[in-house]
Amino acid sequence: MFLKRRLRHKDGKRHTYYSVCESLRVHGGRTIQRQLLHLGELNTTQFESWQHTLDVLHEDGSRHQRRLFTDREGGAPPAEDVVEVKLSSFAVKQPRRFGDCWAGCHAWEQLGLRGFWQERLAEEAGGVPWAKVLELLAVNRLLDPRSELYVHEKWFPQTAMDLLLGTDAAVAAKDRLYRCLDRIVAHKPALEQHLAQKWRDLFGATFDVLLYDLTSTYFEGAAPEVPSARRGYSRDHRPDCLQVVLALVVTPEGFPLTYEVFPGNTLDCTTLGTILDQVEQKHGKARRVWVFDRGIVSEDNLALLRARGAHYLVGTPKRKLQAYEQKLLDGPWTKASAEVDVQLVPENDEVYVLCRSAGRQAKEKAMRRRWLRGLIGDLRALRRRVAHGQLKNPDLIQQAIGRLSERHPQAWRWITVEYAAGAVHWTWDREAFRRAVRIEGAYLLRAHWTEKDPAKLWQTYVQLTEAEAAFRTLKSELNVRPIWHWTEPRVEAHLLVAFLGYCLWVYLKKCCARAAPSLTPWTLLDQLRRIVLVEVWFETRDGGTICLPRITQPEPAQVALLAQLDWTLPAQPPPRIHPAQAAPPG
Repeated sequence: MFLKRRLRHKDGKRHTYYSVCESLRVHGGRTIQRQLLHLGELNTTQFESWQHTLDVLHEDGSRHQRRLFTDREGGAPPAEDVVEVKLSSFAVKQPRRFGDCWAGCHAWEQLGLRGFWQERLAEEAGGVPWAKVLELLAVNRLLDPRSELYVHEKWFPQTAMDLLLGTDAAVAAKDRLYRCLDRIVAHKPALEQHLAQKWRDLFGATFDVLLYDLTSTYFEGAAPEVPSARRGYSRDHRPDCLQVVLALVVTPEGFPLTYEVFPGNTLDCTTLGTILDQVEQKHGKARRVWVFDRGIVSEDNLALLRARGAHYLVGTPKRKLQAYEQKLLDGPWTKASAEVDVQLVPENDEVYVLCRSAGRQAKEKAMRRRWLRGLIGDLRALRRRVAHGQLKNPDLIQQAIGRLSERHPQAWRWITVEYAAGAVHWTWDREAFRRAVRIEGAYLLRAHWTEKDPAKLWQTYVQLTEAEAAFRTLKSELNVRPIWHWTEPRVEAHLLVAFLGYCLWVYLKKCCARAAPSLTPWTLLDQLRRIVLVEVWFETRDGGTICLPRITQPEPAQVALLAQLDWTLPAQPPPRIHPAQAAPPG
């Protein structure tokens, strides 16, 4: 790595530019030079552009502007405002993550969250504004979600968040990060209203159709001071852990509208009333369409929606398809997509939507064949063991049959197995098997809605995958699980920070979709993560030092990405001079 100088004549003046380069050996034994960092001009012709940004630091706290003059440009002008630097003392120090952190802060500002939290937390005491502490936590949740202790000890020193937030390391003090969590939950209703307006303003979002779903997240530890931590049905396959249930409402485009936290043993169908009240309080009463899965469906819930003048489109249990077997055989089907056929079955003031998916049918057929192969193989193996005298005790044989029923629960419903006359026998329930085959790939939806287009009804219901995608992002990308906090307020604050991180993710996702359909937030952040902030240090002739914080030059792929998004990186930070009597930091 070396320092390269380039001369350029423009408007009758000579300009000298410097950059940090490296030599790379390529195919054929050739050597090329690649620019790593553009430093700009380091001579007196840059005086006009740097005069207001170059500060000299003194021990007494005073400061004034100085000009730069290099040791390769001849003698320095006899002026007090000139600084001579030794290019031979060039050093690059302290590389820190910049690009992805800047993208997170940019999303935070575009969503109006900086101004929102500054207004809500402005009266709180503290050396560092609490709004900046929360921005730090939310950006970390987006980029590298870990504990608050990790942010304090490792993540913050590796990033340029101090520069982006305009503060020092006090913003990431351990106690301050935890204390920030105690101040934000009270503002959740106002936050959700603010975000709803932002989704409207930025992306034209509407809230006529709402998708509702639930998931769970578990605790590590006993969580004795969290009353809502209970054992219940775990979507994380951790029934050994305490958990809470998280309910989320999103639009068909994936914009989050609200969320609620319920005790871990809450039944899904008992949560709808609370969610309806919360949405109506925050966003007003309207004749909305609610879309949710069969786990939330109950006659009481559907009656509640009808009583409030709301519409719904919901899933139904698979067993209800048996009443529509004849319709599956000869009903009037309408093409909803290349692989899905739909027909409507009106009943009273509702309509049942019968759907048949070729792709789902092929998948369920493959699953059925796998279940049958496993069950038949194990039954034949058990019969051989009994026939060859390897297993003689009738009690042990019955236990082996019981174990097979536990191992193959899906296919066991079509078969009856018994041990009699010294042999294992089984018979098939052929009618039950035929019914199962007939309903493969079929869905039955239940609607109370003025919409009568079968294709539109199906397409609206499949948008429920947006809510499922939101939970996947919260759990996988934002690490909302597991929860390590031990008190109820901190748990709620942890989930609120995760919700803020998800809002940043959604903003980036929509910006990426506008720029290129195949671009994802992960790809965007991965590219921008390669843009770092470094400190370029030189010694001065008078024994002092000068530090030039510099954002590295974007690669061509990153330049194209930023141009596509119409984003512009911030200006280079101002240089700082440390006279000989002042020791340089670090």
